[in-house]
Amino acid sequence: MPGRPAPSRRTVLRSAALTSVAGLGAAACSPGEDGAAPARPTAPVDLGADGEMAKGTTRLDRDHHVVVSRADDGSLKAFSTVCTHAGCPIRKLEGTKLVCPCHGSEFDARTGEVLHAPATVPLVELPVQVKQGRIVAGTGA
Repeated sequence: MPGRPAPSRRTVLRSAALTSVAGLGAAACSPGEDGAAPARPTAPVDLGADGEMAKGTTRLDRDHHVVVSRADDGSLKAFSTVCTHAGCPIRKLEGTKLVCPCHGSEFDARTGEVLHAPATVPLVELPVQVKQGRIVAGTGA
């Protein structure tokens, strides 16, 4: 604008840096991510020997972002442990409750259901079965 001094190089650089940092924060928590398909295992994940998982137990595989549980009737369920709120990997299992480290969302590891917001969408269920005595979950299971 005429009559207005040009911003200093320092002001321009500082503004650019703050805009970049703000953009990263917004991307991590942007609205509308609920319902977006979170990452899923792209190959079958071996979750251990079938005989080592008792009825009524839950097991978290932190490396592959999968949780598996065996109901009292012996059936298995598995879920992706990528939070449906902002895509953070969940690495904490307290009994049968999964706790997201990013914003505190909580999920039931046996059903994938949301127990505590900000997440509003359940965890993505994964196919799971026993193959050759091993519990296998994920795409292609």
